[in-house]
Amino acid sequence: MADKLHFNLVSPERELMSADVDQVDIPGTEGWIGVLPNHSPLMTALAPGMVRIKSGSDETRIFVRGGFAEISPAGLTVLAEEAMKAEQLDAAAIAQQVKNAEEDLADADTDEKKLAANQALASLKELQAAI
Repeated sequence: MADKLHFNLVSPERELMSADVDQVDIPGTEGWIGVLPNHSPLMTALAPGMVRIKSGSDETRIFVRGGFAEISPAGLTVLAEEAMKAEQLDAAAIAQQVKNAEEDLADADTDEKKLAANQALASLKELQAAI
């Protein structure tokens, strides 16, 4: 049997995945990283994007909105700020949320409201770009 990579993905709410897999592609802030069994140790910050988990012919996709990844002899651990399985994402609903956030930004009348609306809009656009 070929080597497997032990993979854990955890968000503040719960553990989304823990499995032995063939490969995981993660969106590092310096670019994409393909992690295979016996990868060199590494720690990196994550950019918003889809984590792609491959096991045999199956592929699972999980959107992460930032966080950290640690590759060690024990495997790969992703600590995500926020994580959602790809099948839970609804493109039409996200598009409507982007439209609403753009309206909120246009209506913001204080610096604090503009900052909050801008952050919400940027976050939604990251999610929209990933699907």
